[in-house]
Amino acid sequence: MVTYRELNAEELCRELFGAFIRHQIVTKCWRKENGEWIIRDAPFIDDWTERDYQILISSLKHTILFGGLVYAAFCGGTLKGFVSVESEISGGEQKYCDLSNIYVSEDMRNKGVGRTLFLAAKDWAKKTGAGKLYISAHSAVESQAFYRSMGCVEAKVYNQKHVEEEPYDCQLECSL
Repeated sequence: MVTYRELNAEELCRELFGAFIRHQIVTKCWRKENGEWIIRDAPFIDDWTERDYQILISSLKHTILFGGLVYAAFCGGTLKGFVSVESEISGGEQKYCDLSNIYVSEDMRNKGVGRTLFLAAKDWAKKTGAGKLYISAHSAVESQAFYRSMGCVEAKVYNQKHVEEEPYDCQLECSL
């Protein structure tokens, strides 16, 4: 049985992620070329290093300390997924709230965990006064299929910081 709850900054540590499996085999990704979206071969394996976990934990603590949301899924008391949403609203009339992370452990994918986490993020953002979620998302075909299934479309206004940090990510928005 999967349970869901908000996380607090004090419990964010490397041990919390001890059984979390980030592993993702990517074969194809979406790329924007000449103004058109196309699928390209781009094989690699996405996994986190210890340094990546430390950066993630620091980032999630920052989100909480500045009034954002970190919401998690647990199975048998073990972390199996999480989503984070920043508290700042940006994008002018778009009223974007930045969905900064959403990950589901490899052993729990395609079981509704990601959907539940995403819907919780949308609900939280709406309650804070946002009009849309902004997502700078991995361009893997599978990742994009998830976002499209949740009603996401290409963002009307791009967050240039995200574009510069991750030029191959897809910039999406989702109405609340």
